[in-house]
Amino acid sequence: MGNDTQPQGDEGYVITENWGFQINFSVPLDKRGLEQCRQIAKRQEERMKLEYEMIRANKCADLQRKGFTYAPNSPHRIACADIIPISALKPPKDSIWPWKNKKKPTP
Repeated sequence: MGNDTQPQGDEGYVITENWGFQINFSVPLDKRGLEQCRQIAKRQEERMKLEYEMIRANKCADLQRKGFTYAPNSPHRIACADIIPISALKPPKDSIWPWKNKKKPTP
């Protein structure tokens, strides 16, 4: 560190340059804060993943409702590959879904 001073000609002004560096270290004294920060970050990441999946499903369903989809040779076709309408699902014959196969009570 130091100064580099050079007088400039007859005008009498001086150019001064200062050089230096600084190093700073920070050490947490309480590990509970670090763990709490990690937990908050994990919850935020999970929330963002859920929000992404919900928006993706909603947009794909909108495309399907309007009669559109990605072209078979598109690299983006996998974005909506797992979004299907409920009516496309066929329950196994041995299972009973609440909205299907409602049996009338026998008298």
